[in-house]
Amino acid sequence: MSFDKVAVLGLGKVGHLAAELLAEAGFSVTGIDARAVSGCPFPTRTADLTGDLQAVLSGQEAVLSCLPYHLNKGVSSAAHALGLHYFDLTEDVPTTRHIRDLAKTAKGVMAPQCGLAPGFVGIVGAHLADQFDRVRSIRLRVGALPQNPTGLLGYAFNWSPEGVVNEYLNDCEVIEEGVLKTVSAMEWLETVYIDGMKLEAFTTSGGLGTMCETYADRIENLDYKTMRYPGHVELMNFFFHELLMRENRDMAGKILTHAKPPVDEDVVYVHVAAEGWSEGQLKRREFVRAYYPLEIGGRRRTAIAWTTSASVVAVIEMVRIGKLPQQGFLKQEEIPLAPYLATRTGNYYNIGHRSR
Repeated sequence: MSFDKVAVLGLGKVGHLAAELLAEAGFSVTGIDARAVSGCPFPTRTADLTGDLQAVLSGQEAVLSCLPYHLNKGVSSAAHALGLHYFDLTEDVPTTRHIRDLAKTAKGVMAPQCGLAPGFVGIVGAHLADQFDRVRSIRLRVGALPQNPTGLLGYAFNWSPEGVVNEYLNDCEVIEEGVLKTVSAMEWLETVYIDGMKLEAFTTSGGLGTMCETYADRIENLDYKTMRYPGHVELMNFFFHELLMRENRDMAGKILTHAKPPVDEDVVYVHVAAEGWSEGQLKRREFVRAYYPLEIGGRRRTAIAWTTSASVVAVIEMVRIGKLPQQGFLKQEEIPLAPYLATRTGNYYNIGHRSR
C-alpha cells in the first residue's frame, strides 16, 4: 500500500539529509527535532522527543527515527500504536529485539537497522551468498574513516559517539564453524587491503543485524568487523579496558569526540566477501568499494552521512512501491540488491564509489 507522509525524527547530519532525500523522492516530509532547525527544504517543527510521541506522530503514515538508539524503543512503540510504518538506523541489539516483538502485531512494516551496517552491507552479503548453491562463509567489513588521518588513533568521530562506544564494548554475535556464539568486541584482529590501503579489522557489535538467525544451520562462518587504520584497536583497548573507561561510556564518548572531532573529507570502505560452492566448485565473490563525499542538493555531504541516509531512504522507497513487505518485521538481508540500487536514492551507491 503506497504512502506519502513521513516524519523524520532527529535532524542532525544524517537525519537532515535523509529528510532531503525523501523529499526529492516525492514524499511529504516533516522534520522534527528537539531544537529549532531553520533553512530546510521541508517543513520542520520542534517537539519533546521523550514525551508523548503518539501526539508528535499523529497524522503521519511512516516515521524514520534518526535519534540516538536509546530513544528508539519509545519511537517504535508509538509508531506501532498508531499503525505507522517504522524505520530506523539502530545498531543496538536490545532495541531491535523490542521492535521485533512489536512487529508480531504491527499494522505496518517495522524495519530497524536500515543504515550502513547493519543495513546496506547485509543486503550486499545476502546478494553474494545467493550466487552459490551452498554458502560457506560471509564476511562483512566496514570502515568510516578520515581520508587524511592524524595522530596515533587515525580516526575522527563522524558518527555518533554513543554508537561507536556501544559497538566497541558490547558483545558480538558470530557463527564460527557452524556454531552460533558470542565473542568480545575489539578482538579477532586481521589485516585488510582496499585499493592498496592497509587497514585492520576487528569485531564490533551490531553490524550483522539479524543475519546470524537467518543463516543459522546454513553457513559455517559469518562475522562482522569494523575497519580502521593500523594501530587503532590496540589504543582503544588500552583506553576502554586498561584505563577502565568502559565503566563510564558517556565520559568516554565526550573525551574521544573532544580529541577527534568530525572531518569533512572522509571515506567509507566496504569489503564484503562470500565463499561457497557453485556447480561443484568452491568460489569466492567480493564486493569492495571506497565511497567518498558527494554533492547532493547543492551541498557537499560526507561519505558516512550520504551512505547512511541513502540506505534507509532506498528501503523506504521500496516499501512505498510494493517491492518489500507492507507489514511485520523486515530483515535487511531479505532486501534484493538490484531493485534497491535501482531506486532514485539507492543509485547514489552506483555513482559515489571507486571500485577495485
